[in-house]
Amino acid sequence: MEETILKADTFIGIDNYQSLYFIKDQVIFKEGNEGDFTFNDFQLGEVSSVDIINPLKIIVFYEDTNTVVMLDNRLSEIERIQFNMLPEFIHAGAVTNAGNNQLWIFNINSQELQLYNYRVNTKTSNTIPLEGEIISQKSNFNFCYLITKNSLQKFNNYGSLIYKLEPYKSSKVTHESDALIIFYENELYYIDENNLVPIKINTSEITVKDLQLSQDFLYIYNGEKLLKYSLTHPKE
Repeated sequence: MEETILKADTFIGIDNYQSLYFIKDQVIFKEGNEGDFTFNDFQLGEVSSVDIINPLKIIVFYEDTNTVVMLDNRLSEIERIQFNMLPEFIHAGAVTNAGNNQLWIFNINSQELQLYNYRVNTKTSNTIPLEGEIISQKSNFNFCYLITKNSLQKFNNYGSLIYKLEPYKSSKVTHESDALIIFYENELYYIDENNLVPIKINTSEITVKDLQLSQDFLYIYNGEKLLKYSLTHPKE
């Protein structure tokens, strides 16, 4: 295990180029070999989420003002989307990157997860209306995970439900390839998506404020230090 002192309000993650992203006082920071950069726009309100799956097009979502800002690898603004100003209004509760000029959007008004193409302003797919308040949303270019108060659900880019795991109330989730790490009721669990059997990860008592699974390393931020673990796939 490696540990690094980190003074942050939110740990965002480590990208594929080993740059560190975090939020402090509503300012987004990037630190790494490419240099140190910051971004903020206080007029947009509190940062709701930051998606760094594509470090060349970072998706920053501000729920307070229903706005997405896209940043390049120097945290310079590329463009922004104000969902209030679209011809067909979208009340976004969560937004993440779907690639190919698309975003995964959870639409609060319709209670649907939608795949939205912002270049042509069209929704290419959507799920049936979902039950439960959305706590968080994670995604890659092919799949999207929704965490509600009672479940974790995975959808493909056709809007079809792949699976639903219950109960995972107020869980923190990170994923990579076919692996999921879930923090639930003060315990960490590993799930192989090929069999969906949660396996408890034996750790000493640890505070989990934020977590990320990246390139077979598990990063855990406890509010003071960033802990880096080499992930060994546990067995049942």
